[in-house]
Amino acid sequence: MHLLPDLFTFWHEQAGKLGHQTLQHIALTAAALGLGVAVGVPLGLWLTRRPRWQGVVLGAAGVLQTVPSIALLGFLIPFMGIGARPAIVALLLYSLLPIIRNTVAGIQGVPPAVVEAARGLGFTNGQLFRQVELPLALPVIMAGIRTATVINVGVATLAAYVAAGGLGEFIFEGISLNNPVMILAGALPSAALALAFDAGLGALAKLSARRLRAVGLGLLAALPLLAAGYWGPQLLGARSGRPALQAAFSPEFIGRADCLPGLSRTYGLGKLPHGVLAPALVYEALRDGRVDVIDGYSTDGRIRAYGLRVLRD
Repeated sequence: MHLLPDLFTFWHEQAGKLGHQTLQHIALTAAALGLGVAVGVPLGLWLTRRPRWQGVVLGAAGVLQTVPSIALLGFLIPFMGIGARPAIVALLLYSLLPIIRNTVAGIQGVPPAVVEAARGLGFTNGQLFRQVELPLALPVIMAGIRTATVINVGVATLAAYVAAGGLGEFIFEGISLNNPVMILAGALPSAALALAFDAGLGALAKLSARRLRAVGLGLLAALPLLAAGYWGPQLLGARSGRPALQAAFSPEFIGRADCLPGLSRTYGLGKLPHGVLAPALVYEALRDGRVDVIDGYSTDGRIRAYGLRVLRD
């Protein structure tokens, strides 16, 4: 069994693709987590002032948590198309429950005696929140954010099925080809990312308020770099002199030597921009004009039904 040597060889040969997929994975997770914090923390704070709504909001967030990831992505595709948007929205919805619940628990866990002492000193509601409740509740809130982060890193692997990129591309190609090396090539970096995110947020929770603000500004400054890594290739392709085709292929078609690699060598396609897409979605993506080229079966009835053109080899 040469699984480990083969894995390192695969990583070495696919280093560029692995780096790009890792950057995509980080960008998807960071975007969804940032939106989750921006929505979940204020909503949790509002619920501490409106206790009667807690059951409704937390119940709705809990229901969203139980919806299978593939089903949620499939539901969003007719409204948002394929790519990063449905993936980020799905990850956002999955991150809400732990963030909202821990925000509520953290604020409600502040000792009443501390609150009364602050009011006795003449603190306004705003001062009470900023200087007493939020600092004491921050460790609990950060624990919820860490939980949401680990969930998002794992669920983000499924984003590859809607052409959103990420480390899930290797995983799905490996499943389609029954190749454990490719599966591990995507799964192990994804697990490492989850551990790294969790450790990083754990370290942030221990920082002082001043240092936390400085780190936050640094992370905001890094967002353009993540965005450039995710959308940069598409923008460069759009600005080039030649009209760029956007393709979407099933994982098996991308991985088999006699499919995309063979066609690229035979016809000199070079690096044709393409994404991984579930086989059940490629026809609809082409029909709706979201992509220009797909793989399929010449006997599939949707080719005639959608008025698609078959490229002869």
